[in-house]
Amino acid sequence: MTPWFDFTTLSPADSSSALLTDIHRLRHEVYCVERGFLDPAQHPDGLERDEYDRCSVHIGASSLDGDLVGTVRLVQPNGGMPFPFEDHCALFDTVALPPREQVAEISRLIVKKTYRRRRGDSLEGVSAEFLEKGSAAAILPPAPSGDARSNSPLLLLGMYREMYRYSRANGVRYWLAAMERALARSLDRMGVKFVPIGPKSEYYGPVTLHLIDLDVLEQSMRTENKFLAAWFSDEPIPTWMMLETVLGGLAATGSRPAPTPIC
Repeated sequence: MTPWFDFTTLSPADSSSALLTDIHRLRHEVYCVERGFLDPAQHPDGLERDEYDRCSVHIGASSLDGDLVGTVRLVQPNGGMPFPFEDHCALFDTVALPPREQVAEISRLIVKKTYRRRRGDSLEGVSAEFLEKGSAAAILPPAPSGDARSNSPLLLLGMYREMYRYSRANGVRYWLAAMERALARSLDRMGVKFVPIGPKSEYYGPVTLHLIDLDVLEQSMRTENKFLAAWFSDEPIPTWMMLETVLGGLAATGSRPAPTPIC
């Protein structure tokens, strides 16, 4: 599904990793320089870091030549620390959060600018075409075209898959995420359906706090795209499932298979 990217998961114990330094550098490039959310003067070494990095699992997505092109972290506060959202976002009065030990907050989701170069691409690298017409059923294995910037949000999906696999293996059942509307809409089209649980807030831009139950996510994916569910869970993918996914996705998008060349 992601032949152009390699994904690495770093635990809090990997604080001296060279990849983590690259992650901090990319965060500085996007959050401080490109988007202006943070003051570059507070990070004179060109590395954006904060107190939550010590209790976070970091995902790094690299191109095949080793260039870091995307990153995200799962924050699991310890020692009485709040979640990052608690300093910025409120909850609806009717919402009660799940047990904290089962929750992680998605934070610092970034895709490098060179991987969202097409007109209309979202900041997370989702194409305008997918945002308008995409669906979980239409997410297909990529064609061997050599273009890492396909219409399916494979880089974003790959990072979510890494977070999902880590969470399932480490007792995390729920994700919190403070998201802009465009990202929430993109994820919904991918089949990752977050539920808004708070009013709009200002938190590195206008965002709404969302929650997702990974048990519900798994059930939803197995209904909408069995191939995607198997890939997320790292299960063997039989040939019949691959064919069913491709044919179903083509039907969902109204596409027709390309003619088979005669050699």
